[in-house]
Amino acid sequence: MGAVVAASLLRLPEAYAQPDALPDPNDFQVHAFVSQGFIKSSANNYLSYSQRGAFDYTEAAVNIAKNLTDDLRVGAQLFTRDLGPNGTYIPQFDWAYLDYHFRDWLGLRAGRVKIPFGLYNEGSEADQTRVPVLLPQSVYPIDHQDYLLAQSGGELYGNTRIGDAGALEYRLYGGTLQVDTPVSTTPGVTVANLNVPFVWGGRLMWSTPLSGLQVGGSFQDLRFDWNYDITPAVSGALEQIALLPKGFNGTLPVTFRVSLYVASAEYQTGNLLLSSEYSRWVGEFDSAAPRLLPPRTINERYYVMASYRMSSWFVPGVYYSAYYPNVHQTSGRQNYQNDVGITARYDINRHFLVKLEGHLMDGTADLDSGLNGGQDTSKLTKDWGVLLIKTTAYF
Repeated sequence: MGAVVAASLLRLPEAYAQPDALPDPNDFQVHAFVSQGFIKSSANNYLSYSQRGAFDYTEAAVNIAKNLTDDLRVGAQLFTRDLGPNGTYIPQFDWAYLDYHFRDWLGLRAGRVKIPFGLYNEGSEADQTRVPVLLPQSVYPIDHQDYLLAQSGGELYGNTRIGDAGALEYRLYGGTLQVDTPVSTTPGVTVANLNVPFVWGGRLMWSTPLSGLQVGGSFQDLRFDWNYDITPAVSGALEQIALLPKGFNGTLPVTFRVSLYVASAEYQTGNLLLSSEYSRWVGEFDSAAPRLLPPRTINERYYVMASYRMSSWFVPGVYYSAYYPNVHQTSGRQNYQNDVGITARYDINRHFLVKLEGHLMDGTADLDSGLNGGQDTSKLTKDWGVLLIKTTAYF
């Protein structure tokens, strides 16, 4: 497995990607990994209480897969994570599915199925499948992984040749999300009754006639419903400045509809891998407090990334990632975040790796005010840095 990971750079090994086939119908595969990370930031708490140095970045999983017949497969992965306020070692099934392959151009998966979103979402929970510790956070935010990684429902998929023009792969899915209610980091505010009535979307990828080049697009549409329970002390202050309606009863029902679009391109030639993605997320809030939750927002998100396999045990990588919460308001540190990430991946042996990663950050748009003492993000340090160290053992 280690040789496969090193050779494929950011490409996803079958053991962690709902494998399309196993060598023999009688094969039964078991794989697992354990990762431990450390985060230290020069200013601003990032993902955890990182200014003082944080070790609460742990991931572990075990998965199984088996062909029941030539066309029918089953698989499941149990995953747990601890990362700052997100994740408390509660195990959950990342994916668990039945997969029936009718033809090359038609297959059906059902269960808890990974979401085909962009180039790298399906392997985002498994550190050994990529070069960077953190994928570009503009497009693959780790604190959104519960919402982006997998959905409970069904999926149609297939591949077809289009003559000399290459090949097309399509994925279409629909269902719902099983998500835990997040812990609010804002004093006096509690999130309650979170549910996702639906999620649906798809991805189309074109393997072009130019060897190693693939381009494509992804789309996702989903809705979140929840309540904000707000204490009288907080709600009273918000009523005075007209952010909450007069006579507020303590509970604010919210409906949030969001559509996600991603355009993707990846090119691999020899040991060099280049990729870039551009994304817009369009969110629409429906609530009784339109000044507190603006009715419509459009995020802009993109990155460019490169990695090069120097040897079987060493792969450096670099990316530039940008995020703008509101495309119509990009001035002010709270309204953007630019990230230059540099990674060195060392494969000690075929079951153990170490990564060292540094980030130069400009802007505070993606920072959690609750992790930073309740400070407004416009008051946080504009230019800052992050150091990450991560080890992963796997088989």
